[in-house]
Amino acid sequence: MKQLSRRAVLRTMGATIALPFLDAMYPAFASQAVKRALAPNRMAFLYVPNGIVMEDWTPADALGSTPLGELPRISRALAPFRDDVIMLTGLTSDAGREHGDGGGDHARAGAAYLTCAHPRKTYGKDIKAGISMDQIAARHLEGKTRFGSLELGCEEGIQGGNCDNGYSCAYSNSLSWRTENSPNPPEIRPRAVFERMFGAADDEKDPARRQRLGNFRRSILDMALGEAQSLKSTLGGDDRRKLDEYLYAVRDIEKRIQNAERSNIERVPADAPSASVPDDFAEHSRLMFDLMALAFQTDITRVITVLLAIEQSPRNYPEIGITEGHHGLTHHQGDKAKIEKVTQINEYHIKQLIYLLEKFKSIRDGDGTLLDNSMIVYGSGLADGNQHQHDNLPAVIAGRGRGTLHPGRHVRYAAETPMANLFLSMLDRMEVPVEKWGDSTGRLQGLSDL
Repeated sequence: MKQLSRRAVLRTMGATIALPFLDAMYPAFASQAVKRALAPNRMAFLYVPNGIVMEDWTPADALGSTPLGELPRISRALAPFRDDVIMLTGLTSDAGREHGDGGGDHARAGAAYLTCAHPRKTYGKDIKAGISMDQIAARHLEGKTRFGSLELGCEEGIQGGNCDNGYSCAYSNSLSWRTENSPNPPEIRPRAVFERMFGAADDEKDPARRQRLGNFRRSILDMALGEAQSLKSTLGGDDRRKLDEYLYAVRDIEKRIQNAERSNIERVPADAPSASVPDDFAEHSRLMFDLMALAFQTDITRVITVLLAIEQSPRNYPEIGITEGHHGLTHHQGDKAKIEKVTQINEYHIKQLIYLLEKFKSIRDGDGTLLDNSMIVYGSGLADGNQHQHDNLPAVIAGRGRGTLHPGRHVRYAAETPMANLFLSMLDRMEVPVEKWGDSTGRLQGLSDL
């Protein structure tokens, strides 16, 4: 037995595989309290566009904090995780409202969600929103992790041009903003994320050479995994099992990326960036969630945003029998058939969140699980998509935030409570000192008290 550095990696030519937190990385004879203190807190934001059918989302509880009881149709998927989530009702993104700028609610909803800043109405180069909350945390954590943050997505968007009533497409297509003028576009390619985490990507465009380099990358990974076998001989039984599970997860993700690339090889040009993107939305999102789990598990980063689809998303979902575009359906004007299809899309989206929660709850981390040491927000910058409402937004926060959250409840806040209050409270739990931000009026009560 030997004590490993928390930053120990499996390293070989062209590949670097960070290790999960193993017992061998704790000081000798460390108490449970010490182990708990060494496990970092993480936060992630999963954004769904175009609002949610709110009557099938919101529990029927009075103002205040109540145990999470009967759940309506869409949020009912959370029932197996009722002890791991807090449903939040009454939060508002005032910066997403028009404030004299007229149309453009979708662009403002996306741009204002994490910035809590009213975006400038322009589709030129003079875009302006605000520094997003995830980037405030990323700056504070600089140097503690390999990446300050990761920005992931499941739908291609463009960063220029007019996408929504005079608003730049950049507003609809990015959650994260590095500066008030610089959005962080999400990466939708699983291959690009995998190679950023485990080795340098190659932009070779010749198909034959790209294939040879792909084989070489896989052999490099095999060499690194061989090194892992040597490491295992120095570890205790629990650590060997944890390392085996982790390396299996890495290999499984790589195989699924390769399968997507093989299925796309005939229809995707050699110089296209998206060959590793699966056709199936569920597989695409789950690949991203699995990469997200590895990134948190290995402490590559502690801050991740996931744009499950862009605002005004025209995406259809033939896998659940819906061939019309999502955005168009949300403008249903009371048509019950369209409302039913939007509800089914909302249910499909939340099933992907359930996959993530199952994944995080299965991974040991410190003296608990990865879910115990995370804060995962799922929601949208719009409530009712038909009316473009920016108040009473759908929001759920999952995990225990390293013991700083007490889930299992529905908390209904007073009308017009700023969403910024939630984000300020999360920054506190990440030990990022910010007194006021956006339109915050204080910390959000009811997250840690029973």
